[in-house]
Amino acid sequence: MMRRLVLLAALVLCLSAAAEVHYKPHISIGGRAGVSMAQMSFSPSVKQSFNMGSTGAVTFRYTEEKLFGFIAELGWVQRGWKENYEELPFEYSRSITYLNLPLLTHIYFGSPRFKCFINLGPQVALYLGDKISSNFDYEHPGTVQGYPANRQTAQLSMDITGKFDYGICGGLGFEFYVSPRNSIFVEGRYYYGLGNIYPSSKADTFGASRNMSIEATIGYNFRLK
Repeated sequence: MMRRLVLLAALVLCLSAAAEVHYKPHISIGGRAGVSMAQMSFSPSVKQSFNMGSTGAVTFRYTEEKLFGFIAELGWVQRGWKENYEELPFEYSRSITYLNLPLLTHIYFGSPRFKCFINLGPQVALYLGDKISSNFDYEHPGTVQGYPANRQTAQLSMDITGKFDYGICGGLGFEFYVSPRNSIFVEGRYYYGLGNIYPSSKADTFGASRNMSIEATIGYNFRLK
C-alpha cells in the first residue's frame, strides 16, 4: 500500500512539473507602418468620405501562454475626414495627427512558420496638430457662389478642443517567420473613438464628433528571447 502511494505521489509530481514547463515566454520588438483611412462620427451627420493618411509605430510584444500575449505600441496616426460634395466642384479635407498608444491583447494560432492573429484592446492618443486642405473659403462658406444650401458647415472651421482621444480597436492579420527570431506581418485594424474633438454639451453644435479609422500596415518583429 505504501509503495502504491509513493508511486502515485511521484506520478503526480512528474505530471505537475510537465504541466508547469509548457511554453517558454517570448519577447519581441519591431515596427509597423502603412496607411490610415479615416472618417468622423458626427451627430448631426455630415456627408463625408475617407481621408487618407499615414500611420506607424514601434512595437513591443510579450507572449507567455501558447496562444496569448499582449502588445504595446508607441507611434503616430493621421485621422480626420474628407467632405463629400458628390458632383459639386468643392474640396475640403482635414487631417488630424495623433501620438498613439494602443495596449492590445494578442491571440495567435497556426504553425511555427506561419501564424494568424487577432489583436483587441484600448487605445489612447494625444493631439499633435491638424491641417486643412480646401479649394474654397471654408471659414465663410455662405459667401461662396454655388455652395450647397442647408449643409452643415460649423465643422469646417471649428477649433479642435478635445486634445486627448481614447477608444477601442481590433485587428486581424498574419505573420510569417523568416527564421525563428525574425518575422514579417500584415495587419488590418479598425478603431472607434469614444472621445469628441469638438464640445458636445446640449448647447453645442455637435452631440458627437468621434474618430473612426481603418489601418492597413506591414511590419517586422525581432525576437529578443
